[in-house]
Amino acid sequence: MIADLIGRMTIEEKIGQLVQADLCCVTPDDLRKYKLGSILVGGNSGPEGNDLAPAPEWLETADEFYLASVDRSDGGVGIPMIWGIDAVHGHSNIIGATIFPHNIGLGAMRDAELIERIGAITAKEIRVTGQEWTFAPTVAVPQDFRWGRAYEGYSSDPELVASYVGAMVRGLQGSPSNDNLLAGPWVLASTKHFLADGGTDNGVDQGDSSISEEDLRDIHGLPYGPAIAEGVSTVMVSFSSWQGVKMTGNHSLVTGVLKDRMDFGGFVVSDWNAHGQVAGCTNEVCPQALMAGVDMYMAPDTWKPIYADLLARAQAGTIPMARIDEAVARILRVKARLGLFTAPKPSERPYSGRYDLLGAPEHRTVAREAVRKSLVLLKNEGVLPLAPGQRLLIAGDGADDIARQSGGWTLSWQGTGIDNSHFPGATSIGTGLKQAVEAGGGSAVISPDGSFTDRPDAAVVVFGETPYAEFQGDREALVLDPELTAPYETMRKLHAQGIPVVAVMITGRPLYVNPALNAADAFVVAWLPGSEGGGVADVLVGDAAGKPRFDFAGKLPAAWPRTTLLSEGTLFPFGYGLDYTAPATGWTALPELDTGNLAGDSRLWFNAGAPAARWSLMIEGTGSDAGTRITTVPADALGGRVRVTAENFKVQEGARRFTIAGGTASVQLGNFEGVDIDRETNADVMLLVTLRSWAAPQRARIGAIGPNGSGYAALDLAAGSDYVRYGIPLKCLRNKGADVTNLNRPFVLETEGAADYAIAEVRLGSDAERVVPCT
Repeated sequence: MIADLIGRMTIEEKIGQLVQADLCCVTPDDLRKYKLGSILVGGNSGPEGNDLAPAPEWLETADEFYLASVDRSDGGVGIPMIWGIDAVHGHSNIIGATIFPHNIGLGAMRDAELIERIGAITAKEIRVTGQEWTFAPTVAVPQDFRWGRAYEGYSSDPELVASYVGAMVRGLQGSPSNDNLLAGPWVLASTKHFLADGGTDNGVDQGDSSISEEDLRDIHGLPYGPAIAEGVSTVMVSFSSWQGVKMTGNHSLVTGVLKDRMDFGGFVVSDWNAHGQVAGCTNEVCPQALMAGVDMYMAPDTWKPIYADLLARAQAGTIPMARIDEAVARILRVKARLGLFTAPKPSERPYSGRYDLLGAPEHRTVAREAVRKSLVLLKNEGVLPLAPGQRLLIAGDGADDIARQSGGWTLSWQGTGIDNSHFPGATSIGTGLKQAVEAGGGSAVISPDGSFTDRPDAAVVVFGETPYAEFQGDREALVLDPELTAPYETMRKLHAQGIPVVAVMITGRPLYVNPALNAADAFVVAWLPGSEGGGVADVLVGDAAGKPRFDFAGKLPAAWPRTTLLSEGTLFPFGYGLDYTAPATGWTALPELDTGNLAGDSRLWFNAGAPAARWSLMIEGTGSDAGTRITTVPADALGGRVRVTAENFKVQEGARRFTIAGGTASVQLGNFEGVDIDRETNADVMLLVTLRSWAAPQRARIGAIGPNGSGYAALDLAAGSDYVRYGIPLKCLRNKGADVTNLNRPFVLETEGAADYAIAEVRLGSDAERVVPCT
């Protein structure tokens, strides 16, 4: 069948199969015209541009694109397209779906059988909304947990990762002999990211790995063996490089090793515009990736130029037709195994439209089991389990935040811009604890700052990381940002009052948290547990007799650092984890470091009234106006035309107010080293500024300046009583002329005429409240 199809396909249809477009930037009519092989939905995409669209709209959209792909009215062969999605911890793009713990938490479980059940549930929920392909499982073996994607790996131990991979692939796809996935509750799986994405130097996402060939094979290559043995359908190639050669252009590894030596029979897909990072390539032109062995280009917003370039080269004969046919054959074989050629449209397939399966009680039960088994107990001085009949205080800024406990890749790419209302049927850690204690006849109060009226018998303080994804989570040191350490003081105050304290940490990686370990009487690592926070209470809260209802089963999936760098020593080794049988042996206080100069979010450029370290706040004018660097307030600039004062925002003097008498004035953030935000630009990140305007100027524009060009877009600074978080896509600034690889003034807000506004925060992100039009 495959040979017959290829024999009937035009060259245009063949090239179309090699290209995948993102939902943001493609229409059903485009599929009719270009015969694309696939679409995907990125972390911030969704039907009609709404990544929070309800489930029925996803299924309706799936039908529209499918029907366009099989339209044969122009005489074409009408090969059905497949829809790929990042369902990396459950069907996590869809409101109401079951959200499982992220992989690092699953790695703590040491339970491959449960992994297979999780994969099966994820596949079934994906099928409800009409998709057929998940970009999972991630089989990275993180070696440096400063890497922003570390939580996507099960463990730093390749044997543990390899023991899980086959189980997850079976859960998603069924048995290796399964040749009609759509007839059952299955989807295509994709192991990623080939190869050594977890082994980059210093944990830099999309960076270079300088490891030996032996480590490349024995650490990072090990999980691909069981994946291929279980019949994984697709492999996604990494952004990263090995010894200076980008994987997406590495023929030796992609073709020589993966396809030839490892006998991978599915197709290879690239990552999001990763082809543009190959030497000699751009996002729009890269035949090198195809020749290296990539079969399908993930070209989300650049698919048209990629298609046009590949077609022109194929017609000119500069790309061998044999290589094109091989890539097309691999893609068609996977589609045939899926059962796509005989299946009806998505809404008429088994499980489609079964919205009762999204977050079904039996699915949430499995997720809750995974939460229980993933918890790792690092300290217990006799305070756990908690008695259900007592008065419990639940404190910490993570106590009642389902988005935070779910992490990145949850409803949005970064897992930000959402709140508890977006998780129907889910349970926060705090709510789960409250329910468990009250069910036992006790009482519980959720009080994030730790304040209370009635003295509690015990306190649980929930703290840790806030959501991030990919390079947005890269760090220079294994330590929390300073603004996330306030719960340390809450623990100290409660402990000083003689109140037993249990620390519950939300995190995607092991971090230096010695102050919390010292201040708490018990310390539990909850990782990123997802939607079923009640699983934490199952283990922490005992029964009426004071006995555990469930014991701690989790073991560290990676070593825990003694300081902010794992290279400086291990506090708890890989595999460590107490249970309720472990005796309380007394606690020797750990050394506490001053981490203020090590921490800090590289995405945060201005906050709490001050620029980030090594940044400057500047006021610039035009002509003879002398610029002024603002270090203290109040201050005057531009000959007295600008008055800078403090304004309260979240904290006292947490914003800076600029009262401008008239003329042109520009508020700028400068970094004299030059900032490279090319990765962020490729990934649809925005420049965000939180501000309030009391008096609107005649004109305003937001932009960025570098030695090699600047870019601006108009900003409507209408006066209002509230602060608003404006966002301008970095792509807009690049398209307007800014050199995003070298910006020494990455933030500029320029006004003309009298104005009065305050800036509270400037950062990179994707959770704008108001997106600035690119005009």
